[in-house]
Amino acid sequence: MTLSAARMLATRTALPSVLAGASRPALFSTARPLASLLARQSASARFLPLAATASAASTLVHNTKRSFASAATAPATAATAGSEPAAAAERKRCSVYFTIGDRVGALDDILSKLRNLDISLARIESRPSRTKGDYDFYVDFLAIDDAHINAAVGEVRNLAKSIKVVSTGSSDAESTEGSVPWFPRKISDLDSFAERVLSYGAELEADHPGFTDAEYRKRRSAITEAAKSHRHGQPLPRAVYTADEVKTWGIVFEKLTALYKTHACYEHQYIFPLLIQNCGYGPDRIPQIDDISRFLKGWTLRPVMGLLSSRDFLNALAFRVFHSTQYIRHHSAPLYTPEPDICHELLGHVPLYADPDFAAFSQEIGLASLGASDEDLKKLATIYWFTVEFGLTRQGNEIKAYGAGLLSSFGELEYCLSDKPKLLPFDCEPWPCKTVYFVADSFKQMKDDVREYAMSLKRPFSVHYNALTQSIEGDLTRLISAIDKVIKE
Repeated sequence: MTLSAARMLATRTALPSVLAGASRPALFSTARPLASLLARQSASARFLPLAATASAASTLVHNTKRSFASAATAPATAATAGSEPAAAAERKRCSVYFTIGDRVGALDDILSKLRNLDISLARIESRPSRTKGDYDFYVDFLAIDDAHINAAVGEVRNLAKSIKVVSTGSSDAESTEGSVPWFPRKISDLDSFAERVLSYGAELEADHPGFTDAEYRKRRSAITEAAKSHRHGQPLPRAVYTADEVKTWGIVFEKLTALYKTHACYEHQYIFPLLIQNCGYGPDRIPQIDDISRFLKGWTLRPVMGLLSSRDFLNALAFRVFHSTQYIRHHSAPLYTPEPDICHELLGHVPLYADPDFAAFSQEIGLASLGASDEDLKKLATIYWFTVEFGLTRQGNEIKAYGAGLLSSFGELEYCLSDKPKLLPFDCEPWPCKTVYFVADSFKQMKDDVREYAMSLKRPFSVHYNALTQSIEGDLTRLISAIDKVIKE
């Protein structure tokens, strides 16, 4: 779960000022118009806005699954010879592209210089250069700060025929001028997100229903620790739920499924019985993300221990990975939660990831987010917010709900299809109003619209996902040319 409770960052320019300082929203509880929800949300969005810096106190906030807040970036430590290595989580990631001649020891000379600087290498890729007799290398490494990066680049420059810094900074840190934000290129790179959360799921605020329940807090801590230690390729952790937790799930399950027949989109209604048959969905058992991932065959629910930044959360979608919480709301208030929980994830989000068109639409947003500027990422997060979280679709002569924030909240589900809210047709361009629902004609059309919209963003290169290698591919030469273009501009 990336942010803490709301959904993806909405991000119109108006949202930060409107939401800054707002009180905590009561998501997923009683009938609450979207207008009032947006007016009150602040600490409960699904992921945190990327524009969060030490000086930016007002940040974008979502409303349903991942809550956003502002993240202050700790000051960098000066890189000096002999200084203690910074913790991996504090280091800055950098990607460089360099060319060397085909001679014995050429690469070893460069790697030796980097080792002497205490540079942590994350990955090296090579390929024959377009210049005969040369080889191109693409290297990801971790450094302490900008000075450390500059020292490393200087050493490589002395030995290589050419070098270019492709990207610097962590996913949400400001990037060095002329570079693009770092982005994962292999599915295993998502492991770097495991401990890079902006809010820890085991930490509860004083107004949380489970704040004074020591046993509940202990259970959440164990679940979040399992998520923290999980790495790609390992079996997905299976949570053991208590009788109270299963009872809470059952109450929510019965309440929402009673509305699905009349309020949920056709795709959700078609897939939900398949989840009951194949994944253990039912009022008496909380399904496991491992069983669901096996059923989806192509998409993975990866456990997350807290709130991710919007960039990290969206980047993961490019790899067909959905970060999901495993803990559940407190049993004393089964119809209320101040954050996204397993009910929201499995009842609201999961079903539509078994629909090819919806899954492709979600991945398209993820692909567009890779290397996107902060400004463009806000736009993509806004699209996610008003579609995946709170979207409606026209089916025949009726309007149906497909957004997870609607399908996991009986109050929102009833309200969104009443005659009270304002409805507008789906469009990728920034919307002038915050308190509306957007109606799409089809998931396929949304995917096509987002793909076309992504081409208009400032990112001057394109990428695609190789499902066989579970990696992001693209023309490095084109990428480097794109960086040159950005620098010149």
